[in-house]
Amino acid sequence: MKNIILIGMPGAGKSTIGVLLAKSMLMDFADTDLIIQKKHSSALCKIIKERGINEFLKIENDVICHSEFHNCVVATGGSAVYGEEAMKKLKESGVAVYLKVEPQELEKRINNIHTRGIAMKDGTTIAELYAERAPLYEKYADITVNCTGLSPEECVDEITKKI
Repeated sequence: MKNIILIGMPGAGKSTIGVLLAKSMLMDFADTDLIIQKKHSSALCKIIKERGINEFLKIENDVICHSEFHNCVVATGGSAVYGEEAMKKLKESGVAVYLKVEPQELEKRINNIHTRGIAMKDGTTIAELYAERAPLYEKYADITVNCTGLSPEECVDEITKKI
């Protein structure tokens, strides 16, 4: 089976839903944020703070481009869609599923915005980040699942139906 690539905003549930989806589909699971942290022996927020957003985006793109995923649910970082090469590679081996969650719900879900490791400029709101990234998620999505108001299990059911 092709890989299932989860894309979407921070707080959309990519990691949580990804683990549940992988279990239900008898697939492996990978989280690109965890791969980056392991490779660099550092938390995402520390990498972003020390190296800057642009350098972090290069690291993210490079790590994804040099990772191999087979029969895998891949939870990408919310900023992975900025990496054109990374997204091309991921889409060649799988189907991209956009977990769409409205900004108001994301704001409720994300309570650790400064320690979470979100690639965003200081002073940017979740709504502004959503407005910037949503067109990229839509561009790369093969399937869109509206997860606003759904539990992780309900999202998995929706993804399974659409795949």
